[in-house]
Amino acid sequence: MSETENFQSLPAGLPEPADDGAADHLPGMALPPVPLLSTGGGTVDLSALPGTTVVYCYPMTGRPDRDLPVGWDEIPGARGCTPQSCSFRDHHGELRALGATVFGLSTQSTAYQQEAVERLHLPFELLSDEGLGFAKKAGLPTFEVEGSVLTKRLTMILEGGRIEKVFYPVFPPNESAESVVRWLSARASD
Repeated sequence: MSETENFQSLPAGLPEPADDGAADHLPGMALPPVPLLSTGGGTVDLSALPGTTVVYCYPMTGRPDRDLPVGWDEIPGARGCTPQSCSFRDHHGELRALGATVFGLSTQSTAYQQEAVERLHLPFELLSDEGLGFAKKAGLPTFEVEGSVLTKRLTMILEGGRIEKVFYPVFPPNESAESVVRWLSARASD
């Protein structure tokens, strides 16, 4: 398997994303009511969910049958969506024990996301913001590659539909879930 096909590992020397301030407005925000198509069937409105919800936003998962965009590894923060999803899969039990519900969110279609859910054995739903309605209303940071607008990698911890904590930028992505577990654990002990 070539390095571009091995989506579950991170190549050495990836450029680290810098905090450009594009998520500074998010902490404390009440999320806008936007129904998002879910790989679980139906829709999910993050603004209406009770309790603690973890939403990790990612640009796009790679697929073994498709090439990554040209120059993908040179875009700071782009590479690592599959390792990030796998980290949330591997820490899902800990997150549930801390009272959190987990969702992944990208601008890919639900059909595209469903392949990742099945291939990676994800125990949580992925949400599609294919039309960018949620990203635009919440003001999520985005970037463009090969004519597609993608969400920059960030993780939000919601409490009753309000953003309590934002991790941005997220690097390395394969340690994202561990950071969330540490933060939720510290919050629980306060």
